[in-house]
Amino acid sequence: MSDPEQILERFADGFSFQRRSPILHAPGDHGLDYERVSFPSHDGVPLEGWYIPAPGSDKLIIANHPMGFNRSGLPTQLEPWHSEWAASGNGFEVDFVPDYRILHDAGYHVLAYDLRNHGHSGAANGGITSSGVYEARDVVGSLAFARGRPETRDLAIGLFSRCMGASSTFAAMTQFPDAFDGVRALVAPQPVTARTIVERRLGMLGLADRIDEFEQKIILRTSIGFAERDAQSWAKNVRVPTFLYQVREDVLTEPGDLQTMFANIPVADKKLAWIEGTTARFDGYLEFQRRPAPMLDWFDRHMA
Repeated sequence: MSDPEQILERFADGFSFQRRSPILHAPGDHGLDYERVSFPSHDGVPLEGWYIPAPGSDKLIIANHPMGFNRSGLPTQLEPWHSEWAASGNGFEVDFVPDYRILHDAGYHVLAYDLRNHGHSGAANGGITSSGVYEARDVVGSLAFARGRPETRDLAIGLFSRCMGASSTFAAMTQFPDAFDGVRALVAPQPVTARTIVERRLGMLGLADRIDEFEQKIILRTSIGFAERDAQSWAKNVRVPTFLYQVREDVLTEPGDLQTMFANIPVADKKLAWIEGTTARFDGYLEFQRRPAPMLDWFDRHMA
């Protein structure tokens, strides 16, 4: 399929309606006891997840995943995901379950769940992916579940929100600021504005000059343009200590996007770190299991 119009149509379909990726790993694979849990989003969408207890701990981390992923990661070593991502250097698997093992062993309970229209969670909003606009309600639902459950209601809460999970967290802080009262810390790998990542992906397809046309196609599919998917603006409403990190030379974004978000976060207690030596975005998702010390230090200092 080499016709530019067909390429744009297919990309717009994939961006607007994410293919659900399979949940191929579970906490039990890494020797973790866990419970399957289900709870409603803020607007009632049923969300499915895992609760991984750390006996004796008084701290909980809630994990939010990237677009197209689920709580267990993304099987990018398999088709059709491999073909979609290999051209950008991201044709390798991302397994998030080792992250939960690290957090558990560091003394944290973990709640990991699927955002709407992902994994096993419910379909909503016509199946569209909104870059955080509606997924924000899922973040709020996870907080309400943790605060309403006898086992977790008295725990200190931190958030580990990756990519669209981070953008959704920023959006939730914008739409539902009171829901974050008492949240101690946020670690947010690789948030990105929708326009930035689309521009870079179009450039790789030789269609960089078609960005405005592409936006019209996603508006026709979702009724949501780039201006409404603006994580940079949502960052202005972050009110908790926040640690951002990203692959500096990621071919799918550019450093200025994250730097603007960081500058817009109106709290003094914030940190920005760069991952060097790779151009693969997915290396940013694996950074925590390769070098967890900085992130664990952030959680430990703010959740003690």
